Amino acid sequence: MRALRTRRLVAAAGAALAITGLLAGCTADNTGTSSEPTNNTDNEGSGEQVVIGFSGPAADHGWLGAINSAALAEAAKYPDIDLRVAEGTDDANLQISQIETFINDGVDAIVLLPTDGAALTEVALKAMQAGIPVINVDREFSSPFAARITVLGDNYGMGVSAGEYICEKFGGTDAVIAEIAGIDSLPLTQDRSAGFADSLSDCGLKVSNRVAASFTVASGEEVTSQLLAAAPHIDAMWNHDDDQGIGVLAALDAAGRDEMLMVGGAGSKNAMDAIKADDSVLKATIIYPSTQAADGIRLARLLVQGKAMADLVEMDVPTRVVLFAPVVTKDNVDQYMPIGFAS
Repeated sequence: MRALRTRRLVAAAGAALAITGLLAGCTADNTGTSSEPTNNTDNEGSGEQVVIGFSGPAADHGWLGAINSAALAEAAKYPDIDLRVAEGTDDANLQISQIETFINDGVDAIVLLPTDGAALTEVALKAMQAGIPVINVDREFSSPFAARITVLGDNYGMGVSAGEYICEKFGGTDAVIAEIAGIDSLPLTQDRSAGFADSLSDCGLKVSNRVAASFTVASGEEVTSQLLAAAPHIDAMWNHDDDQGIGVLAALDAAGRDEMLMVGGAGSKNAMDAIKADDSVLKATIIYPSTQAADGIRLARLLVQGKAMADLVEMDVPTRVVLFAPVVTKDNVDQYMPIGFAS
């Protein structure tokens, strides 16, 4: 029965939904009485055993480490999950072989954060054709048929949130805005920058100085030093990634540049601690959830067990889930501290 359910391929376009919990829910039937769909009840209760294969990139970055640890912790909550974890790798060919092993082992579902979405598309399609649902996390495949569920952070929304926060502070002025991007060749970086530019334009601002780093401390420090040399004054800066932000802050300190307001990205604990202390230029960060693979694990369990998200009326797990990109400031930092990750 599971194979029959999971072979139904669906298009990737769908409504963007924020996962706010898998709580018990109910719907009203056509008689006006309250009833609960049978596949939306008792989502937390133990059900049939589910074997899930999980593969992600090497955890050489604080956010990626948090992705892996959150996935393992989520699986450990459920006695009916048997999680098979492949060694993290940045080698697409090795990851392909890991997925092929999961297929040969006949796992019930695969949660996959691909090192390269395009490179892993073919093997994901192979899993889907074998009746094994694939839950694609963070980096999208190049075919909508390669995954039953796609769980994404909102990269464009991160840029929008950062821009809106800066607009609240500097809208209607001629403020000098700087941007420390991530790896420019990645679609996620392009989306973040596009959202930032679009949001700033709504309040008459634009990016005056921009450099791109590579999500590492060293690269953040290096490119920020270059930017500071070219920009004698900056009013506000958005740094796409809190891991590289450690280097960004080091460069600012070395140059004695404290005239600006800085916004971070991703939501590291380091950044949240600094925001709470309110003793540096860093005043906010934009969440890019490190829960994506954990969400994928939970959704895989529901899918295989024939359940759905209990807060929805729909009888099946959605095809596409896009998580929200909220702004964290000193006013709400305690709310988000539990999902902060160590850089």
